[in-house]
Amino acid sequence: RFQACVYFASVFQAISCGIHYLASVFMAVTPNFVCGIPGNVTSVLFYNSTESNIEDIWTLWTSAENYMVVQLENGEIWELNQCSRSKREVSLDLAYEYKGNKSVFSCSDGFLYDDTKWKSTVVTQWDLVCDREWLAKLIQPTFMLGVLIGAVIFGDIADRLGRKRVIWFTSAGQFVFGIAVAFTFDYYSFVIVRFFLAMVSSGYLVVAFVYVTEFVGIKARTWASMHVHAFFAMGIMVVALVGFLVRTWWVYQIFLSIATLPFVLCCWMLPETPFWLLSEERYEDAQKVINIMARWNKVTTPCKVPELCSVQQDDVVSGRTGDNDTSSAKKHNILDLFCNWHIARRTITVWLIWFTGSLGYYVFSLSSVSLGGNEYLNLFLIGAVELPCYIIACIGMDKLGRRNTLIPFLILSALICVLIMFIPQDFNILIILANMAGKFSIGVAFGLIYLYTAELYPTIVRSLAVGSGSMMCRVGSVVAPFCVYLRSVWIFMPLLLVGIMALLSGVLTIMLPETLGKPLTNTLVEATEMGRNKKSCSGKIPPAHDGATLEKIEMFGQERVSTEK
Repeated sequence: RFQACVYFASVFQAISCGIHYLASVFMAVTPNFVCGIPGNVTSVLFYNSTESNIEDIWTLWTSAENYMVVQLENGEIWELNQCSRSKREVSLDLAYEYKGNKSVFSCSDGFLYDDTKWKSTVVTQWDLVCDREWLAKLIQPTFMLGVLIGAVIFGDIADRLGRKRVIWFTSAGQFVFGIAVAFTFDYYSFVIVRFFLAMVSSGYLVVAFVYVTEFVGIKARTWASMHVHAFFAMGIMVVALVGFLVRTWWVYQIFLSIATLPFVLCCWMLPETPFWLLSEERYEDAQKVINIMARWNKVTTPCKVPELCSVQQDDVVSGRTGDNDTSSAKKHNILDLFCNWHIARRTITVWLIWFTGSLGYYVFSLSSVSLGGNEYLNLFLIGAVELPCYIIACIGMDKLGRRNTLIPFLILSALICVLIMFIPQDFNILIILANMAGKFSIGVAFGLIYLYTAELYPTIVRSLAVGSGSMMCRVGSVVAPFCVYLRSVWIFMPLLLVGIMALLSGVLTIMLPETLGKPLTNTLVEATEMGRNKKSCSGKIPPAHDGATLEKIEMFGQERVSTEK
């Protein structure tokens, strides 16, 4: 009961992370537009259609190559393009085709935007079009850069100051910065505040994974950690719903930010994890949390901190016997992930999977609003398809194995990317279904790689391996928006890149070892042997310790107070 309450309270805020990660798909929309004009319009001509005002022409607008002809009250006739305007020297009659002399002017009077779908976006607010278009395209990449930096900073702070304090700060920060974004006064303040919003959102997501993992019992840990992603996907669905209901960007941002306000008001009630308290030797505080857990779970004989410490000390001592502390005394760095060819090949493959998973995830998500049909429904479905994919991932990991689940879904996502290229553009429903299938496949791989990475590496570099993989994931999320922008070069370019990366990752995954049912390794030698190679990472081979030792400590520390007891 206690773990369930803590789990659902913690992952509820992950909805907010999904919201802010994808909020820009509607907030930074670029509607149809043309140059502004220096006067009042009396008549508008678009091909063979004549209207009295420009607003009536937008329903006929089909391409950025189009232009409209307008006549002003003073009789002047202008041709309005997206990034320039031309004044006809001879104003005899209002005709669409004109072969006479024209004077070309810049858009010094601003722009006229189609407000049929969106009353206001950040693009229309600050005229982020034409020569300022690159500023609009930097909105999502700068946010993802904040995600990268936030994951690094808050992950380290959580180890130093505790998980609870970081959860307090980052959840409150999401609300404060989320509201502040709506009241920014120019583009640069908007980007800066969203950068800080990205940092706290990423920080919360990273620490929440650790937080729930340290509370949830071993038997439910895989499912619990995997379904944090599911709540993130629910945030994407909320973005689609709010985007459909609210069409002014700053009001839209406020509604998104207050969606998880209930958690901000009660997050101070969350306790610190006993694992962190024990690591900091705060034994009395750890015992208090354990007693609360026991009381909630109706356990009459809760475990005592001295018993936990005794088990840990015994296992540490036995683990050190035989190597005179040499392995524990050595400091490990990123180069240990490349200590020999087999470990290096494993690291490159794992990094590639992290990168591909993130790239594919955000390419499918960000591109969903450009698939045709109802863009709000498209994004909602792209988020909803993730919910069953994590169930499939969990079942596949437990029944087929990590590698045997990862390979087919990576290759399947590559095949789907190719298939989409051959679907006629008029078949909107088929294109949307294919994109949902692609998001489903890449979602399975993306969710699975977290646990698989931890199992592929030994204890001494496990955190380093997962951390470096997560860093490659953030790099993929930074690259993804730029990849989506390549649609302007060729509409299928993003899918082609994702397909190539997914196929390459799937093929290289074949060479990774299966970890299902195998104990965790403690040394680089053991990890290499798991890959069926006896070559040592160093001249001296330390004795192999049973990787189940760590699991024994966790089992003792958690099963006594878990709901399974």
